[in-house]
Amino acid sequence: MLRVTVPVLALATLVTCACGDAARRGETVLFASGADLQSINPLLTIHPLARQVQRYVLLTTLARYDSTLTPQPYLARRWRWSSDRRVLTFVLRTDVRWHDGVATTARDVVWTLDAARDPATGYPRLNELQSIASVTAPNDSTVEVRFAAPPAAELPFVYTDLAILPAHLLDSVPHGRLREAAWNVHPVGNGPFRFVTHEPNRRWVFARSPDFPSDMGGAPHYDRFIVVVVDEPMVKLSALVSGELDFAGISPQHVAFVRGRRDLTVREYPLIFPYGLVFNTRRPPFSDPRARLAAALAIDRQEIVDGYLFGLAAIADGPVPPGLPQYVAPRRIPLAPDSARRLVSAVTASLGAAPAFELLAVGSVEGALEQMLQARLSAVGFTVTIRQLENATCLSRVFGPRHDFTAAVTGIAGDPGLGFLQPLGDVTGIPVPADPVLAQRGFAEQLPIVWLYHARGVQAMNDRVHDVRMDMRGELPTVAAWRVSP
Repeated sequence: MLRVTVPVLALATLVTCACGDAARRGETVLFASGADLQSINPLLTIHPLARQVQRYVLLTTLARYDSTLTPQPYLARRWRWSSDRRVLTFVLRTDVRWHDGVATTARDVVWTLDAARDPATGYPRLNELQSIASVTAPNDSTVEVRFAAPPAAELPFVYTDLAILPAHLLDSVPHGRLREAAWNVHPVGNGPFRFVTHEPNRRWVFARSPDFPSDMGGAPHYDRFIVVVVDEPMVKLSALVSGELDFAGISPQHVAFVRGRRDLTVREYPLIFPYGLVFNTRRPPFSDPRARLAAALAIDRQEIVDGYLFGLAAIADGPVPPGLPQYVAPRRIPLAPDSARRLVSAVTASLGAAPAFELLAVGSVEGALEQMLQARLSAVGFTVTIRQLENATCLSRVFGPRHDFTAAVTGIAGDPGLGFLQPLGDVTGIPVPADPVLAQRGFAEQLPIVWLYHARGVQAMNDRVHDVRMDMRGELPTVAAWRVSP
């Protein structure tokens, strides 16, 4: 049995503070996150859990995926295409209000899309909006999106992913200064939960919105949803076992232990979340394609899946998991350390020294995955230094505009429309075609990323929470419909 540690007692204090009267604990769901949400503003973050909180908790999107990944109406009652597929018209609901009482209108949609399209904003998925020529609002409940060329997708992914923001609270802020907006600290949403408070690196607190329209799901069945930041895996597990948390992502090595608990359940579900060793090809040694191929040949991905993930993942030969539309089956790169050594020797001759680089990763503890990669790469002649960073710092260095890294091991949040592929060209320095099929072929040929595995979600949950569904959409698509026992 796990012993409750001092950090867990501190967490218990945090939970009590979050819930107010301890007698109301049964009306609150506590969801653990390994890091703070980076930003609650959907224009500014790629953090996977933050994006879910934005579109399922605090805000609304024009459309949303159902469990079959088919877009369904949400803030938009319906949409239609012009005969030449150059104009997409959204007809909005008129009964959705911001939590300060102001009506949600077409003005909000136009402002959000225009801000996302402005390079000054720094929207991470700007490339997906480049085909838009204009966004206009003929009236308060209609939005017209005009395209320079017809999009390939029936409904581009961005309309299910980008949550709409309140123009009346943000339109006075220059797009280039949105990271400084007061709204980011005290956000006003229009979703099923209202923002209550945020304590950096500790918690986000949201309360049910009693007026959320019934045919959009209605008001949640419990009072509060709280994201609690717990960055130590054992503290997280101890808090889950002691009942101080309701949900926590757990390490694969702890799955059997949790499954042995009568009061806990393990939820395992597929994700579009490939992990990879990402190279900055603007810098040596990975500006040389021989170095990239050498790294790919040196890494034992089956060892990672079996030894690090206990089988709770699948080897990734490319960025797209099998079964998704437009999936292209790539050639599997074999484990061939002797071939890798010969390539490293050739790179060494070109550089005049053995190839050395810093490997960035998120974390502050053992770093088992990073050490496995380091061992395999060192064995073929690379000199690898591991540097672990806090989540937001690591994301900024890799995915930020400066791309201040040489190599990094990271997960990459994907989407059913595969729009996540093209922005990886900016990260790696090798252009990626907009067409997903051509993009996958380009990754296989040029190896800007050595794909390691396709992650599976593994969440442990307290059995007092019911009606939970987790799938490729993530952990929170049904969060407003959850029910809790006292």
